[in-house]
Amino acid sequence: MHLGKEVSVVIPSLDEEVNLRRLLGELKGQRGVSLEVVVSDGGSRDATVALAERAGVTVVRAPRGRASQLNAGAAACSKPLILFLHADSLIPDENLLAKAVGSLQRYAQTSGNQRVAGHFGLKFDRQNPGNDFAYCYYESKSTLNRPGTNNGDQGFLMYREFFNELEGFDESLSFLEDQRLAEKIRIVGEWITLPGVLGTSARRFEREGFSRRMVLSAMIMALYRINLREFFERAPEIYRAQTESDRLQLSRFFKLIHQLLWGNGLRKCVSDWIGIGRYVRRNAWQLFYVIDVRNQFDRKRASNWLRFHDRFFAPATNFVVMDITSAVLTYAWFLIAWSYFSAKDR
Repeated sequence: MHLGKEVSVVIPSLDEEVNLRRLLGELKGQRGVSLEVVVSDGGSRDATVALAERAGVTVVRAPRGRASQLNAGAAACSKPLILFLHADSLIPDENLLAKAVGSLQRYAQTSGNQRVAGHFGLKFDRQNPGNDFAYCYYESKSTLNRPGTNNGDQGFLMYREFFNELEGFDESLSFLEDQRLAEKIRIVGEWITLPGVLGTSARRFEREGFSRRMVLSAMIMALYRINLREFFERAPEIYRAQTESDRLQLSRFFKLIHQLLWGNGLRKCVSDWIGIGRYVRRNAWQLFYVIDVRNQFDRKRASNWLRFHDRFFAPATNFVVMDITSAVLTYAWFLIAWSYFSAKDR
């Protein structure tokens, strides 16, 4: 008996035969839920589509791009709840989805509002050693419900009516569709962290280089916040498909950013850098949270530096002079990092 736990699972795919086989098997083993699985394919050249068809799940074809594929998959759904998963997701607990659905439904019933979405905390599936603390930090951060912390790797679970009200994923860019939807949910609804953890592949970090991907991701978010769309138009490879990812060469991205910011004139350049500084200042909470996670990682006494940031540091630095100071420091970091990666990329 499923007690109304009916869920449509939407999985975008592109040459994901190996990962999809594993995920479909894990979904088949889920207990306490009735699942409708929709695979939305963006033009796979391997046996992804044939595998999905043999598994008896619904297959739709969509233009390549995660947003368009997710929207096409959602349009084929019939269950009251939708769960968006990546093809490289791992479900370690046969009761994970039943617990997640129950948590979301209870929250909606208690609050009297179905404008709620849930996400899982993450556990990285790693093939290579190293970066233990860094992975621990990102796993811990994935459990939070702060701006910029929710992305598609965590799985998005919500009522289908709420998703339709949000008008789906934004297809205007070929990436960041998950974070744009996440922030829209934060404005009109509410996020909750679902019980349990969802596995996700660390293959992008391992192929591209952990620190290189983190640096590029930070720059992407900063440039997105100041609406420097020309960067995304001229560097579409900044977020390649998982199956196409390779070691990142960062120096060309630094050069392009420098050219674009200075190419608009001194006044606009200064304004943009202040905007970047403001973004960095507002994300200073991550430095405080690193200390909390570090103490936990080292099994030291628990600390709450994140709370100190929210109560004291953030209000005390919320003015334009600190934005300018942050911009100067960020620009200095930018020049040093550009020099460093230029030497490494040779």
